[in-house]
Amino acid sequence: MKLRATMIGFSACLMWALLALFTAASGTMPPFQLNAVCFAIGALPGILLFILKPERLANLRQPAGAWATGIIGLFGYHFLYFTALRNAPAAEASMIAYLWPLFIVLGSAMLPGEKLRPVHVVGALIGFAGAALLVSGRAGGGAEEFSASQRYMGYAAALACAFTWSGYSLLSRRYGNVPTDVVTAFCIATSVLSAVCHLFLETTVWPESAGQWLAVAGLGIFPVGLAFYTWDYGVKNGDIQLLGVASYASPVLSTLALIAAGFAEPSWQVLTACLLVPGGALLAVSGTLLKKKAA
Repeated sequence: MKLRATMIGFSACLMWALLALFTAASGTMPPFQLNAVCFAIGALPGILLFILKPERLANLRQPAGAWATGIIGLFGYHFLYFTALRNAPAAEASMIAYLWPLFIVLGSAMLPGEKLRPVHVVGALIGFAGAALLVSGRAGGGAEEFSASQRYMGYAAALACAFTWSGYSLLSRRYGNVPTDVVTAFCIATSVLSAVCHLFLETTVWPESAGQWLAVAGLGIFPVGLAFYTWDYGVKNGDIQLLGVASYASPVLSTLALIAAGFAEPSWQVLTACLLVPGGALLAVSGTLLKKKAA
């Protein structure tokens, strides 16, 4: 049962690997507008379920803490992520933001019934080294100029971003009795808040082709939709330490998808990351399995 839940949770990492590809193919829609549209699409399966089984609406009666955790987690993460990338070099900001799997692994020691082992820490650090190498290797591009105050703001937002998503994931485990149905409401709230931010901060831009609309739909269905449902189920019922370590597969798979679609070029950084990231995850998995076998 726990292994099955862990695999379901890991499917979110596979879907998040499509985030960059679908975003690159979605045109020039501003981030908050894209967020609003995608989270609205992501809420549709849950809304349909509520229509077919209205008795499940009773699941929305949850503690205020659970609501705060979900809304701050989904909306707060994306708000901070976009803020970071607007105010600091993308490679450096992304590298800091991608500390969240490491924070999940380390923070899991505070959860009831969990025990942090050295193998998890080593595996997470190896995975982060691969992710950092990959992100830095994808930096490239033109040099953007940022003031010192902008950089500090961007770095602070990126660090807050990592803490927000790891905190959301860990607190979701504490609210283990809250059914995944509630993620639908979190998506709706995130869509509404993103729409408000868009109206005040951005100019509306719609996709210009069928291909761009398909990419937007793909975002809403998978990495900004179904992924949040499977992640919620995985962190509540699976092995959250292994999920944290395995999450480093996302930037590797994301880059491979970009290369396959012609949006990026292969490099030695990709090859090295493809060895480090799965290696760190396998190390953590093997350590856990050996421990269980010995017990």
